[in-house]
Amino acid sequence: MMENAKLPFRKWYLAMAFMSFSKKGISATELQRQLGHNRYESVWKMMHKIRKAMGNRDALYKLSDMVEFDEGCFETEISQASRLNLKRGRGSKRQVNVAVMAESTPLEEIDSGKKSNHCRYFKMKVLESYEKEQINQIIEDNIAEKTIVFSDKSTSYVDIAKFVEVHVTEKSSKETTTKTLPWVHIAISNAKRTLLGIYHKIKGKYLQLYLDEFCYKLNRRYFGEKLFDRLTIAMTNNLLVQ
Repeated sequence: MMENAKLPFRKWYLAMAFMSFSKKGISATELQRQLGHNRYESVWKMMHKIRKAMGNRDALYKLSDMVEFDEGCFETEISQASRLNLKRGRGSKRQVNVAVMAESTPLEEIDSGKKSNHCRYFKMKVLESYEKEQINQIIEDNIAEKTIVFSDKSTSYVDIAKFVEVHVTEKSSKETTTKTLPWVHIAISNAKRTLLGIYHKIKGKYLQLYLDEFCYKLNRRYFGEKLFDRLTIAMTNNLLVQ
């Protein structure tokens, strides 16, 4: 990954530092300014390679215990020609559907009996279609067998029970969003806000890389200054498997 790059190692380490020290993210334009580098394209490609390493690192682990599962639509940039007769909502060329998974643990206060969920890890995977076969593959690749999965009653989710221990479904409603699948929708909302606020427009073919960065940081939100060290390890391991 880095051995064939024209940028010196020092700038790779600086880029990893800036990307890990920023909680929300940093644009390629801002990173180019911080590095004092002339070519935007080189910086942009370097950032995508770092994001790819983040995604590969998280791909090593499967979610377990109790997992919330749902989908969110993310808006992406489209060409001027594609804007003619643009369809709205699900299925629109502007909207990309993303499967979102959140590993949560139920908690209950001993004194009050109040119940809540504590969330640990997240995964987000871009869906190329709405077919249940792709949902099945995502479940098999990202969620452990001994897991309880919570979702709505989408027709795309009918086979999930074949890949996990228990599949609990509820009819999609406002209550389902806030009580059964809260962490999934919090993650979707935060991801949309982050991507829109920093990158503004993202092409659909690069969306997975940006989601990989978002989830990588979210899953290590308590690491603090150690996040840079972990990212260095992720980059090193990514080089070894290539």
